[in-house]
Amino acid sequence: MEISFVAGFGPITRDGDAARAFWGAGGLGVALEEPAPGYLTNDDLDGVKAFALWPLAQAAESTFGSAPWPADVPVPQAWIEFDVPTVAAVAAAVAELTAAGHRVLKGATEEPWGQTTSRLLSPEGLLVGVTFTPWMH
Repeated sequence: MEISFVAGFGPITRDGDAARAFWGAGGLGVALEEPAPGYLTNDDLDGVKAFALWPLAQAAESTFGSAPWPADVPVPQAWIEFDVPTVAAVAAAVAELTAAGHRVLKGATEEPWGQTTSRLLSPEGLLVGVTFTPWMH
């Protein structure tokens, strides 16, 4: 698999107000926009293409198709996405990861916003995406 870049990183939040207070103007001072309710992002920080506070319910919806996080899957503390060069490379990465014995939580899927994503959990509990984000290429 060829990783092009880290597309984004951020915590998965359970308390939106506390997260906004810590990461935003009242804490670390990260300028945050809210393009969707509860999803706070900054796409202008040097070093990453996107930094976002992702509510757990939204991460669950995007990964499993429903808001509650499944009880049999460890709850992630943060997310990271590795972008690959093409849409086809996402499916190839899923096949490679599955063949290596990793549990893929979500196979290659095109999201309504145009990004192709797949997801799995790292041993450390990070929600890891292998993605193709067209507007970042």
